[in-house]
Amino acid sequence: MSALEIRNIRKRYGEVETLKGIDIALESGEFLVLLGSSGCGKSTLLNIIAGLAEPSGGDILIGERSVLGVHPKDRDIAMVFQSYALYPNLSVARNIGFGLEMRRVPQAEHDKAVRDTARLLQIENLLDRKPSQLSGGQRQRVAIGRALVRNPQVFLFDEPLSNLDAKLRMEMRTELKRLHQMLRTTVVYVTHDQIEAMTLATRIAVMRDGRIEQLAAPDEVYDRPATLYVAGFVGSPPMNILDAEMTANGLKIEGCEEVLPLPAAFNGAAWAGRRVKVGIRPEALRLAAGSEAQRLTASVEVVELTGPELVTTATVGSQRITACLPPRTAVGMGSAHAFTFDGTALHLFDPESGRSLRME
Repeated sequence: MSALEIRNIRKRYGEVETLKGIDIALESGEFLVLLGSSGCGKSTLLNIIAGLAEPSGGDILIGERSVLGVHPKDRDIAMVFQSYALYPNLSVARNIGFGLEMRRVPQAEHDKAVRDTARLLQIENLLDRKPSQLSGGQRQRVAIGRALVRNPQVFLFDEPLSNLDAKLRMEMRTELKRLHQMLRTTVVYVTHDQIEAMTLATRIAVMRDGRIEQLAAPDEVYDRPATLYVAGFVGSPPMNILDAEMTANGLKIEGCEEVLPLPAAFNGAAWAGRRVKVGIRPEALRLAAGSEAQRLTASVEVVELTGPELVTTATVGSQRITACLPPRTAVGMGSAHAFTFDGTALHLFDPESGRSLRME
């Protein structure tokens, strides 16, 4: 039984169609991340699931029950907002248990639920404080606790970590992962941060212009991007995309003399003359040894040491590539180097449709 089913959801504001037919079935215990840039429709979809907005078409089912027209409080969902949305005049304990108070849960049951939730989130010592006395990370834990204490069918998170600094974001990502593994809750989580998506999700829906570009497990999205958009959006640094032409002998990269071998699934004669976009992940590139034939000669422009890796930006003909190399690699700005890679690291895309040309 699906915990949440989104059926052909559309949303229109006048002449502008924000959502263009979204279909997702989410099983109990899944952690779905809606990933995309600002304006792609991910928050609109979350608000429709929550009942804060009504769709222009389609249906939302929670536990196989249609919730269209059902008030948010009756949908058996809990939502964690970007802004925490805590009551400043109430203690942490009362903030966590506020929903239970409104439902007139017996006091003993209420107190136990609040204590158990605080223990789970490791904030038992904060129960008597007010939100103004808490750090950003502590406030976020309280907001999560207010959702957890209700034990709903579906949890909704709207960019909950975006107000935290980098260190706290990493800590809270780990905490959310730990909680999900313990509780096996069903989660829909909105973010534009691909690291959050890759580390938290069981499935990622990459959204663009009101549509889903790809819906798959994180490793599938990363290793087998369905479109040029997904290839460029997921990954840091993003995938290198080069213009090329298929020939009977291999891939001719625009602006340079070198020809790369075609992936084994493609027949050079059958595909000869076709323009393609070639994708290579930066971490798939390495400096070539003298005997390696599969190589791209590039002129290094910028070298950045991040600590664990050396991020090298170089030009191949008139096109730019990025390579993530070991930190002590000897490359210098303005020097020419030959880069190589495993042939299985190549991704081919149609330049018109943007779709992957991978052969199943």
